[in-house]
Amino acid sequence: MQESRPAIPDQATSSDLLAMEAPDGFFHHAWFELRKRKLALFAVCALILLYSIGILAPVVATHDYSETNLAKPQAAPDAENWLGTDRLGRDIFSRVVWGIQTTVILTLVTTLTASVVLGLIFGMAAGYLRGIADILISRIGEVIAVIPDVLLLLIIVATVRPRIKEFGYWIEDNTFISGVVSSGVIDYIVLGIAFLPISWFGSMRLIRGQTLAIRTAPYVDAARSMGVGTPTILLRHILPNVITPLVVSVSFGMGAVALGEVIISFFGVGVQPPRPSLGVMIGDVTARTGSAAVETLRSHPEQLLSPIVVVWLMIFCWNILGDALNDILNPRAR
Repeated sequence: MQESRPAIPDQATSSDLLAMEAPDGFFHHAWFELRKRKLALFAVCALILLYSIGILAPVVATHDYSETNLAKPQAAPDAENWLGTDRLGRDIFSRVVWGIQTTVILTLVTTLTASVVLGLIFGMAAGYLRGIADILISRIGEVIAVIPDVLLLLIIVATVRPRIKEFGYWIEDNTFISGVVSSGVIDYIVLGIAFLPISWFGSMRLIRGQTLAIRTAPYVDAARSMGVGTPTILLRHILPNVITPLVVSVSFGMGAVALGEVIISFFGVGVQPPRPSLGVMIGDVTARTGSAAVETLRSHPEQLLSPIVVVWLMIFCWNILGDALNDILNPRAR
């Protein structure tokens, strides 16, 4: 006797078939819901494309980002220079590609170290241990949160950069390693350190609240009464339940870090030339004064629009994805 199966109408559309799929598991359900949101799906595809371009910058770029061609300054887009050249004859497309890589590196490093690692550790410690640990962690985060992000970034970068650069020269002088300072690694380290204080507090606060609610759950009380240690409870019972707010927080945080990197590079204290940055490219155009700036914007708007569009698209997509994940993973926020 054959097992009967539900009949599928002959005229079923693709959307009907998609609706008949049964999502298996929590994150499978999240992906199932995300696929039905066209704008969020566009954001995912755009972010994958942008981050792939940044990671594969040496392959995607058509020119060396520092290569100058003084015989062809501020040229219009053509077959050789797809977005034209800047005032030094450098290829704008290649510099945008390498600028995307700078943003990609900083967003990934900052998110993994601050939002994920520090946010998880401090959030679960504050919510589960409470008492002095909660007071200390929360008060430190609140003091940092009071200071405007841009001002705090500028202060940290201006304070840390000379010491990190001096340490880089010491490494070059006392070891066989060369090119530490000229490679741009110092800039990434400085900016990574600068973003740490402002990136962990938001994730910590969300995870702390979730941990406070979970620590009194019956299954946690049962595990505690059976003699299960605190590390095991945190890893097996608390951690799986705080992943949801962490994912949402990271989605919003990626856009904020991308904007922060552009702002401080725009002010000239972020990534240093000749290493390209989207903020440096914007600042290079807007820093011109008088008729030179007006003529550049009138005759060669691509010099300003190219980095601005990329920055806007990255921030827009992360915010759209964060909103969608918040609606899907946190039904109470709908």
